[in-house]
Amino acid sequence: MIFILPLLLYPLLGVSFMQFSHFLLKKPSRVLVIGARQLPEDPPLFEGARFHPSLFSDSREADLLEVSFAREEPAEGGTPPPADPEERRQWARRELERGGFDAGVVFPADFSVRLARVRQMAAQRSAADEPAAKPEPVPSPEIVLNSSKAKAEITAAWLRNVLRGWSDRIGDATLQASGVPVAAARPFTPSVEQTDQDKHRRSARMWAQLFPIMMVLWAMTGAFYPAVDLCAGEKERGTLETLLSSPAKRIEIVVGKLLTIMLFSMATSLLNLLSVAATGLAVVRVMPDVGPPPWQAWIWLPVALIPVAALFSALCLALAAFARSTKEGQYYLMPLLLITMPLVLATLSPSLELTVGNAIIPVTGLCLLLRTLLEGQTTTALTMLAPVAAVTLACCYLAIRWAVEQFNSETVLFREGERLDLILWAKQFWRERGPTPTVAAAAWCGVLILLTKFFLSLNAQLPADFAQFARSTVATQLLMIALPTALVAAVSIRGVRQTFLLFWPGVGPVAAAAAMALAFHPVVVSLQSLVMWLYPMGPDIEALRRLETVIVQAPLWQLVLVMALLPAVCEEATFRGFILSGFRRSGHPLQAVVFSALLFGFAHGFLQQMIITAAVGLIVGFLAIRSGSLLPGVVFHLIHNTLAVSLTRVDVELRSQWPVLDWLLSPPGDGGVQYRLPVVIGGAVVVTVLIAWLAVRSTDPWAALSLRDALPDRERNSP
Repeated sequence: MIFILPLLLYPLLGVSFMQFSHFLLKKPSRVLVIGARQLPEDPPLFEGARFHPSLFSDSREADLLEVSFAREEPAEGGTPPPADPEERRQWARRELERGGFDAGVVFPADFSVRLARVRQMAAQRSAADEPAAKPEPVPSPEIVLNSSKAKAEITAAWLRNVLRGWSDRIGDATLQASGVPVAAARPFTPSVEQTDQDKHRRSARMWAQLFPIMMVLWAMTGAFYPAVDLCAGEKERGTLETLLSSPAKRIEIVVGKLLTIMLFSMATSLLNLLSVAATGLAVVRVMPDVGPPPWQAWIWLPVALIPVAALFSALCLALAAFARSTKEGQYYLMPLLLITMPLVLATLSPSLELTVGNAIIPVTGLCLLLRTLLEGQTTTALTMLAPVAAVTLACCYLAIRWAVEQFNSETVLFREGERLDLILWAKQFWRERGPTPTVAAAAWCGVLILLTKFFLSLNAQLPADFAQFARSTVATQLLMIALPTALVAAVSIRGVRQTFLLFWPGVGPVAAAAAMALAFHPVVVSLQSLVMWLYPMGPDIEALRRLETVIVQAPLWQLVLVMALLPAVCEEATFRGFILSGFRRSGHPLQAVVFSALLFGFAHGFLQQMIITAAVGLIVGFLAIRSGSLLPGVVFHLIHNTLAVSLTRVDVELRSQWPVLDWLLSPPGDGGVQYRLPVVIGGAVVVTVLIAWLAVRSTDPWAALSLRDALPDRERNSP
């Protein structure tokens, strides 16, 4: 299939495209014209049963609009349209539906008379050598669409261009009748010249968009099915136990399977790219506007294919190791595809360029780098090579490490198929509730929060005053954060205190959290400026500015209560309480902190805020793990948000009253309130020292979970 399918697939697609290309040709649209009697013959609007060819950029396009004139006289067997504009419009719609037209042009009842009056007035003023009076407005013809026709919008676009060109010609004729040369009103006409080099670059852009997408998708597809056969297939054939009992180490088995899957992935991708190129060379011969693929593609695509194949081979190997059977493994292709497709298809947007911010997006940065190289912009691409390579290699390392962990886990390799009985499952789930949630319960809680956030955000409106903002914030914290957590906790845990870390950690961790919040805030503000530079705000910036004007009008204590204290309690109980406790059951504290921080970031507004919030979530999650208590995180969260809302009150008057602010903050500018560089560096040093102190201090017994608590339920309950 890897060798034969590409050789047959794309040539057959090319033949099919050539055979059925006539179905893709533009078909003429039927247009009904109403009220066209006594229109001026110079300049002409019609030529027989079509619009005049001179009104089109290409005269052959005139055949794409078939014109029919409404019968408006009793002698013709028709009914004259009413003079009232609204009744005339409704009458036109009925005629369109009755005759099956795509669209219609409705001229007002007195259009010809008033247009002739304007042109006559202009000629008389010119003959009398008098200044022209303000012309009487002429009612515009209206385009009416037949909403039942799919081609109505396209037909309307053609009609707008035709009527606009006819209006310009009437204006030119009126100027000439008034004695004003047309060149005075239109001194120049822009023109676009296309050279052979422009044609070559346009073709290169087309191939540059196509090749990276095909490379990624075929590398993923080519890796998935061999991975399923080498893992889940061996489970079904009963050969996995024999392999694992051999003298080979687990890491050696993983590397062997990974290299095999990479070979299939690279071969699949290369053969499909070669077949597309060969088929494209044959097809472009009959398409003069399309050139051959750029020669740079055969240099850069094989180089980029190595890390891409390694990344998707490791991901597919880990997913296949998790699957119980080949049938189950095949279902995992769709989630992987749904995650990859947006990252790949985003590169089709011409507005998405290779910047520093886009270069550090996994898969997207690599596709943008390839697109830039294939377009011939080698210098621009090489400047972004380092961040793209670093991110891609880091993703490959994490994916390979995940695959190794899957093979090192006996519960993953030898998962047994189970028949699902909802009643028995519910009884067992309720009976075996533990003192802390499971990993699945923590994940479901995060998903439920994200779904609730999505549906609540659909009806969200910008508050007009602080009272509306306060009500919206309270509702968000209670309905989006607290309520889903309470519902999942009610059915999945027995120990509230241990799940939500309701322990006293001692004075040291609390004081360290307070000091860390004060020191980390300058770092967060600088990080926020960096994120805004990498990913500039779009139209949302105006909404944020209006929201800021609403916030600054409220008293500071109300802001602290709504934006600091309430989120500190609700969000910490959810993300550093329930969710972190659930992920902690996996036995990997660092992974638990990272996953809870990512969910914490996704639960907040826009992309820039998500990144900053996730970074803060890493620090707070570390506090919860090392202290074994929720309180340090609440203190950190409260102080951090209080500082954030307090900075909105800093102005010139406050600086004059508190000179110490000039030592801490930079001079006022357009970029908002910023800390001075020594303050940022000092804050980073203090945070590093406090993290090191918390890392080496003796922890609470809950924070250092015993092996029995860290293991999954099946291993924990076994002898």
